[in-house]
Amino acid sequence: MLFTISSMKYKHRIIESKIRRYFESFSCVLLTGARQSGKSTLLQHLFGSHIKSFTFDPVQDLYGARADPELFLRNNPAPLILDEIQYAPELIPALKRYVDANRVPGLFLITGSQQWEVMRNLSESLAGRVAIIDLPAFSLSEQEEDDGLNWFSYWMENADSFPAAASARILRGTSFGLSPTRLIWQGCYPEVQNLSSDVIPGWMRGYISTYLQRDVRSLLAVKDETQFGAFLGLCAALTAQECNYSQMGRDIGLSTPAVQNWISALRGTFQWLEMPAFSRNPIKKLSQKPKGYLSDTGLACYLLRLASPEAVLGHPLFGALFETFVALDLMKQVQRLETLPAFHHFRLHSGAEVDLVAEINGKFLPIEIKAASKVKSGDVDGITRFQNLVGKQAGAGLIVYGGKEALRVSDSCLAVPFDLKLI
Repeated sequence: MLFTISSMKYKHRIIESKIRRYFESFSCVLLTGARQSGKSTLLQHLFGSHIKSFTFDPVQDLYGARADPELFLRNNPAPLILDEIQYAPELIPALKRYVDANRVPGLFLITGSQQWEVMRNLSESLAGRVAIIDLPAFSLSEQEEDDGLNWFSYWMENADSFPAAASARILRGTSFGLSPTRLIWQGCYPEVQNLSSDVIPGWMRGYISTYLQRDVRSLLAVKDETQFGAFLGLCAALTAQECNYSQMGRDIGLSTPAVQNWISALRGTFQWLEMPAFSRNPIKKLSQKPKGYLSDTGLACYLLRLASPEAVLGHPLFGALFETFVALDLMKQVQRLETLPAFHHFRLHSGAEVDLVAEINGKFLPIEIKAASKVKSGDVDGITRFQNLVGKQAGAGLIVYGGKEALRVSDSCLAVPFDLKLI
């Protein structure tokens, strides 16, 4: 059973204005994201005072939506909030017919925790009439309720068109003074933010139990939930690394196809994110394995049995956990942009690598992530190699690190504290 805090103060989300604009333009808005990422709370805050809401259950057909979807919609005319639509797949054909008969914006706000068959059917059935928005767990700016921490979205909007001005503003920024180990250990799920440290492990345990019982059972024929739990732990240990499915299978006693199937289920429930390798002709000898991230570092710490923030700093995976936290936060920040950048990772067999490459407007911006509090001269080597290989399409580089100052480390690279606040 998950802990709930009904009196928890609402924290504004980056994508609020985007959801409002989309609902004014599309018949349906589909809000997707991991369990407990705040989808229901967000929609209730924005629309709950004037739009009726239904939350579907995996076991009980509480509103008769599965038994007679047409009658459900007649009894409950739009606009509606339909929460956890994956538990009422019978409703989707009826929604399509309703939308086809009423081609106006602002009919249905829909949430879902699975990118699986039900969600694919929904997006395909309502193609052209549904806008899809992902809602991850809190970004750093949402946790701290300070828009100045959205420095990376500013960089993505301005680094190419106004590089000198964008660099100057980044360099004027200052560290917010946050503890990376605390942030990593706590994670970013909204309900965790107001919990004391001694009960956070209990929340994480409840989260995993609910996830296994509701999501995994509905997606996979997993006979041994203990083995799947061990597989989650393996994924936590491999966060921020290239995905080697055959090796993962050997480690956990599964075939490679079974590992790929389980990883697909994790991706489909927003628990695992894979970043493809950067590839652009005529560059050769590129590693083609994707890079994987567990979607929440607090969950990763629980699975790794790290009992406190202090334990994170001395752990061999501290660098990987720091990279995971920062990479996820950068991807959360850009959710506010109308056109989302694509993210890749770059690695040559010779050893040169860059943690993230953000692609937008025909430019590729390399980003290195370092947990250390100081930037070393060699930290820029991978970025420089990438820029030389890609040429004019390569943008300015960033080293996002655990220090306190924004610095220029070369003519085409800045070092930026992970918790930079724009001034």
